[in-house]
Amino acid sequence: MPWQNNNGGSGGPWGSGDGGGPRNPWGSGPQRGGGGSGGGNKGGPDFDEFIRRSQERLRALPGGGNRTPWLYILLGALGLWILFTSFYRVDAQERGVVVRFGKYVETTGPGLHMKMPAPIDTVIKPKVEAVSTIDIGASDGATENLMLTGDQNIIDIAYTVRWKIKDPEQFLFQFAEPEDTIREVGESAMRAEISAASLNAAIGPQRAQIAEQVRIRMQELLDSYRSGVDVLGVDIKQADPPAAVDAAFKDVSAAQQNAQAYLNQARAYSQQLIAQAQGEAAAFDAVYAQYRLAPEVTRKRMYLETMEGVLSKVDKTIVDAPGVASYLPLSEIQRRAAQGNAGAAQQQATNP
Repeated sequence: MPWQNNNGGSGGPWGSGDGGGPRNPWGSGPQRGGGGSGGGNKGGPDFDEFIRRSQERLRALPGGGNRTPWLYILLGALGLWILFTSFYRVDAQERGVVVRFGKYVETTGPGLHMKMPAPIDTVIKPKVEAVSTIDIGASDGATENLMLTGDQNIIDIAYTVRWKIKDPEQFLFQFAEPEDTIREVGESAMRAEISAASLNAAIGPQRAQIAEQVRIRMQELLDSYRSGVDVLGVDIKQADPPAAVDAAFKDVSAAQQNAQAYLNQARAYSQQLIAQAQGEAAAFDAVYAQYRLAPEVTRKRMYLETMEGVLSKVDKTIVDAPGVASYLPLSEIQRRAAQGNAGAAQQQATNP
């Protein structure tokens, strides 16, 4: 039995070896009054010593024996890390693309959202409502973007492509350099459209039509590439011949414009003469209709109107047909009346 003493006695579980009073089964306690660790404590462990040595070992570790504050600090930092890296906000012009260990997970709209803490999940926020522009060619002539037209002429053209993000997932993961892809697609589409148009059409009346066709062609190509890009428009800023022949081309263009202006003036004068002749013909038809009704009167009227037009600036007296009293001018009548009155008065004075 474990409670037996060394002498084989059985004086109860707490009995001593000599059959006396009760005894501690783990050995005798510390000896009072000397002895050290010898005597009756040789065979049992000393828990006080064990605890003391364990505390010394803990104090020797970093942070000393009091590790509870460091544990709280660690747990607090872990909680803050989870709190601040598990929530994210997406603005109205953005979309949130969640990536987990580099793999696409989902796309979220505007608002506050939750995800796995970093670095497990990361969020990319492309601005889908922002309009971006790409300038192709140069309007200042420093860099030429020469293209061949359908009538075998060379044109220097500069234009701007306006676009925005339509599908964030495709835009971020389909191409490594999406802007370079848009630029190259724009150049390809513009060259295809310019090659089907003449030089005069490209620099003049068909510029807007060419720009719209380029936009449509770009959208078709980018959709086939699954680029996630929406082409909003193409604006042609410059469409001129090359600088080396620009002066001669301007002279030719000016001559063509002058020739067109002269043709327009000639057409306007021709239309004016035609309208005048038609008016005179209509007036003659009206006079002829009156002449058929009264030939003599109409003939006399036409004669008088013609003579009035010829002699409009000449002093004249018109004498009608024989047998009709002529009418003198009023001043002459007044002069003759005054002479008659003076002669009558003189005669009356001579013959009272």
